Amino acid sequence: MSGYGTMPATVTMGVPYICGQCGSEISLKPGDIIQCRECGYRILYKKRTNKVVQFEAR
Repeated sequence: MSGYGTMPATVTMGVPYICGQCGSEISLKPGDIIQCRECGYRILYKKRTNKVVQFEAR
């Protein structure tokens, strides 16, 4: 009966952001401070996805 009722450990991947001042790529997880680790700048831009995104036109 081992393995029943146990939840697998979820690994939270960070969301990639780009610093607005120095341009370094930062990965932030929920609860992290929104600040560049390299220069301390507080304006970060969310990195675009590499997946193909298609919208339906009506």
